Amino acid sequence: MTQLYPAAIIKTGYEDETTQVSLEWLDVEGKEKVEIVGYGIFVYIGENEKHSFIYNTREEMDNLAASIAAQLKG
Repeated sequence: MTQLYPAAIIKTGYEDETTQVSLEWLDVEGKEKVEIVGYGIFVYIGENEKHSFIYNTREEMDNLAASIAAQLKG
């Protein structure tokens, strides 16, 4: 695994296009300025393999992240 990160998925304003933004940016700069489509945990394995785990709410994503963290702590 080369990268793992949570992000918000927002509309760009161009047709149905979306993009990912950091949760920090969303909390500080993006509140009420963007349309949130969902949230995700994104995992890169190597250079070209990407897996996306998408959730409707931040709470759902946070619950899964907490579960993963608990498993890692063993």
